[in-house]
Amino acid sequence: MTRVALQAQEREILGKKVKILRREGIIPAHVFGKKIETEHVSVNRLEFLKVFEQVGETGLVDLKIGSEKVRPVLIRDIQVDPVREEPLHIDFYQVNLMEKVKVRVPIYLRGEEPELVHTGEAVVIQQMPEVEVEALPTDLPENIEVDISVLKNIDDTVYISDLKVPQGVEVQADAEWVVVKLDKAVSEEAEALMEEMEKEAEVVEEAAKEGAEAVTEEGVEEGAEGTKEEEAGESEEKKE
Repeated sequence: MTRVALQAQEREILGKKVKILRREGIIPAHVFGKKIETEHVSVNRLEFLKVFEQVGETGLVDLKIGSEKVRPVLIRDIQVDPVREEPLHIDFYQVNLMEKVKVRVPIYLRGEEPELVHTGEAVVIQQMPEVEVEALPTDLPENIEVDISVLKNIDDTVYISDLKVPQGVEVQADAEWVVVKLDKAVSEEAEALMEEMEKEAEVVEEAAKEGAEAVTEEGVEEGAEGTKEEEAGESEEKKE
């Protein structure tokens, strides 16, 4: 697995003031983990991006805070600016190299596409783009590869149980879950028909909902009128 070093600094600037750091190319971050107090730190944006490109969320980072000793961490979460697509905040999870951790690992499709895909008769459907695994931090795989060339016929499927993972890695998912499948291609005419049927179903459902609401309102009005009539009758009886 990939393991790289990253320098961090202790951070005293908190709250909204961290905008100042971001303008200077610094990303605010937290370091947390089992039996340790959460620490406020910061890292250089360009250096972090280089590291993240190498390790992703499954590779170990040797984080050095100031002049302290190196700590093994995983990049647990990154908050990203939705407009600029730049990292705003990072969560580093400090791990114990002797304790297993659970992380989500991407599943990549490899190999030559099946012949039926080339002829337009089928399509490869990936139902699981990632899967959770458990392993020691040093054993975590960067990704899991699936060879799609084994898919020969319609409905051929690769299940969780078919995944090949390194020794010491346990997949945390049901063995019968579908990872990728060779499915029959749907023609443009069939897709258009399905879309039309879905729209018609939505119209019918909406009409039924409006009808039910109308009936409910009528029932409420009738109940109110009945109550008024009963009250009027009681008033007349009292007068008599």
